[in-house]
Amino acid sequence: MPTVPFHYVDLRAFAYATEDEKRVTDALRTFLPEDAEIDRAENVGHHGDRIVVLSARVENADGMRHVLDALADLDGVDRVIDELDDRVDDNCALFLRVDKQAAFRGEVRLGPGITVRAKVEAYPAKKEKAVENARETLSRLADDGDGPAATDDA
Repeated sequence: MPTVPFHYVDLRAFAYATEDEKRVTDALRTFLPEDAEIDRAENVGHHGDRIVVLSARVENADGMRHVLDALADLDGVDRVIDELDDRVDDNCALFLRVDKQAAFRGEVRLGPGITVRAKVEAYPAKKEKAVENARETLSRLADDGDGPAATDDA
């Protein structure tokens, strides 16, 4: 993939008190380059339970290519392409959620657990142009990948 039409990619996951934080970190690492730093913020839930927010931002082209390569195996990429008008906001950010449990097993599919937010390059910075750029990039991923479209919720 010669060019990366994103300014940055943010990934975020929550490690709840009932979960092993290391396993959630490993799930997040499924999408990150080796040298990516994961920020950790500890919070308290409504009932006093511990919630750890794990997040990472990838800003360099090689790192974003790594994230896109990981997402190339996404079951459901055709669904994401069809839903781009709803998945790209007015600030040119693309949103999707991938399954945290599947990511821990090295699988990539839509589902709850890991939020992916990618700021799409668009000149001019308009939603329509961002959707077009995201569609082109995801279509390339779909053509390069060999997984079937999934029907999981995201």
